[in-house]
This record gives sequence, structure tokens and C-alpha cells, in this order.
Amino acid sequence: MKINYIYKETDAEKKIHNKEFKNQIAHLISQTEKEEKIKFGIINLVFCNDEFIREYNRNYLGHDYETDIITFYDKDGNNKTEGELLISVETVKNNSIRFKSGYKMELCRVIIHGILHLCGYQDKTVNERALMRKKENYYLKLI
Repeated sequence: MKINYIYKETDAEKKIHNKEFKNQIAHLISQTEKEEKIKFGIINLVFCNDEFIREYNRNYLGHDYETDIITFYDKDGNNKTEGELLISVETVKNNSIRFKSGYKMELCRVIIHGILHLCGYQDKTVNERALMRKKENYYLKLI
């Protein structure tokens, strides 16, 4: 597994995206990979602003609004799951204030949410969302 940190139109890298944070994220993803019995290839974490993610949401999903994360994924030639997680740091920040969760915790929740999508979990129905939230909470306790 390889994790790439990509910054598009945001200064998020200057905030909490330090070595310690990246190590926590790598550990979180590794634990998920192990416990969900999946093999990851390359995972791109793309940190962006609301405008950037809104454009992707509109162009690829037909939704004309901002969101905290959009996950794209596929299998590589070795049957490993690869993914690109687009994360709006602006929406994550706003949600951390709204939910009183703290920016770092909300960012970790969003990342694990995207990783769970890579594992095959969906969130379209009430039951799927409940299972996704339960899994998020479980993995967040590992931080």
C-alpha cells in the first residue's frame, strides 16, 4: 500500500498535516486493510477546497453542491483496491464546528469514511449509513 498526499488549491499542508498526522492516517488505513481483509494499492488523499470538490461533484456525480469527500476506486492489475479520496478541507472544518468534533477528528472520520467505501461499504440507505457510522467509530477509536 502506498499513500500519496496531494494538495489542490488549499493550504491544509501547512496546518496539521505533519509527520505525526500522516503516521496516524497510515496506521488507520493499515488497520482497516487488515481487519476488512482487503489489499490496497495506491491511495491518493487529495485535499482541496469547496470549489474544487463541487466541480468534481457536479461533473462526475451530477450534484451541484459541496461535500466533505468523494471517493473514486478501482482494482489494479494485481487485484488490489486503489482509490482517490477528494477531501474538502473547508467542508471538514465547517462540519467540525457544526458537530463540535474538532478539525483533526472530523478529518480522520472523513478519511476513514472514504477508506470504508474502498472496502465496499455504501451509505445510500439508513441501514448502510448506520453500519458505516458504526465502522467509522470503531476505527476512530484506534487512533
